[in-house]
Amino acid sequence: MGEKSNQKRQLILETARRIFMEKGYKDVTMKDIVEACGISRGGLYLYFSSTKEIFAEVLAMESQEKDDVFSQGIPGDAAASDILALFLKEQKKEILRRKNSLTVATYEYFFENKVARKENILRSRFEEAVAVMEKLITDGVENGEFYCEDPLGCARNIMFVLEGLRAAAQTMGISEKAVDSELYYIMQGLVAEE
Repeated sequence: MGEKSNQKRQLILETARRIFMEKGYKDVTMKDIVEACGISRGGLYLYFSSTKEIFAEVLAMESQEKDDVFSQGIPGDAAASDILALFLKEQKKEILRRKNSLTVATYEYFFENKVARKENILRSRFEEAVAVMEKLITDGVENGEFYCEDPLGCARNIMFVLEGLRAAAQTMGISEKAVDSELYYIMQGLVAEE
C-alpha cells in the first residue's frame, strides 16, 4: 500500500475506534463508519469487508498502544514493587474509565464471534500479562521485595481479579474506593514482611 492508502486505512481505523467506544460493537454498521469517515461505501470496502474485520484491527491497534504507554513509563532501574504499582495504577485508570473505552465493545465482539483460540487476542493478551506478572513476582521474590510460593498462580489470580473488576465497572458500576481496596489487597498479599 502507498502512503495515501495507509493514511486512509488509519483514518478508517481511528474513526471506527471512536464509534465502537460510543456505541459498542454490536450496534455499529458499515454505514456508520462510512458516514463518520466521509468516504464512499466502496472506498471502505477496499480496505475492510466487515465491522468484524475492522474491530479486530482496532483491537490489535489498541493492544499495541497500551504496551507502548506502559513500557515507556518504566525506568530501567525500577524495583519489582514499583513496576507492579505502576501496572496496577494503569489498570485502575482503565477499570474506572467509562467513556473512551473499548471494554463493552470488546466483550460484545467476543460474545458474538467464535474466535479461534490461537487468534483470540484477549486470550493472548491475558496469557502474556500472566507471564509478565509471573516474572515480575519471581524477580520480586528473588530480591526480597515479595513473598510468594506460587508466582504463576498468583499472577493468574491477579489478572482474573483485574478482569473481574473491569467487567464489574461496566456492568454494575464500581467505586474508586472499591477498586483501591482490591488493588491494596493484591499488593498486601505480595509484599514481604521485614
